[in-house]
This record gives sequence, C-alpha cells and structure tokens, in this order.
Amino acid sequence: MSTDLGTAAGMESRELVHFVTQQTRFALTNNILQHPDQLPSMYELEELNPSVSDATVYKHIQKLIDAGIVREVALDDDQRRQGYPWKFYGLTEDGRDFLKAHNLLAAEETLQKTYETISDKSEKMVKYENAPRPDDV
Repeated sequence: MSTDLGTAAGMESRELVHFVTQQTRFALTNNILQHPDQLPSMYELEELNPSVSDATVYKHIQKLIDAGIVREVALDDDQRRQGYPWKFYGLTEDGRDFLKAHNLLAAEETLQKTYETISDKSEKMVKYENAPRPDDV
C-alpha cells in the first residue's frame, strides 16, 4: 500500500480509519462498494443518502478523494451521452487495500446483495445506474 494514502489530508493510519468511518463518509464508501459496477455517479450517491444534503455528499466525496480513498473517473468525450452522467466515483487501489487491511471490506458481498433488493428506485436512478461507465477501471 502506498505511503501517500491520507498524506494529502495530513493523516496517519489510525486517523485515516477514524476519518473513513465517519458516518457520512463510511456510508458513501459503502455505497461505492454496493454499486453493481462500484462506480456510482454523484446523483446515485445523493439518492442513496436522502437524509444528507447534496452539498454534503459532494463535500465528503471530495474529502475522500483528497485522502486518496476515492477517485473520480470520467468518460472520454466520445463516450458521453446527453442526459447521462459522465463522472463516477470509485475506490482507488490504495483505498481498497487500506479498507481491506482494516477489515472494512468484510460486508462488501452483503452490501451488493442488499443493493440488488432495492425495489423503489426512481426511473432516473435506474437510468443512471445503467449508464455507460469507463472501461479502464
């Protein structure tokens, strides 16, 4: 695992565990893990966290990016389709390694199965869930 993980945010390993497991950030990390492609769009993250404002979701995703846990992935210009998202959020390799090393991936399979059972997804949510994703992830 890279020693750069968390250094952008000035954190050591113990502090990074606390940072990642803060309620909203941990929920967002779990949302990424449970997504069928492990690459949800911002809209999907916002919909999965209705008790949190959209601005708060965005702020916490940015903090996870700054800490090296999450990365933003964009579709190439020629892959973008009007009316569909083109930016997605997934774990970095170092982020996944860090979560695994601290036993924070144990529920990954359960999270994915739970996500599959959500039956009251809006039409837009289903559309975004099925949007093209970058191939290089």
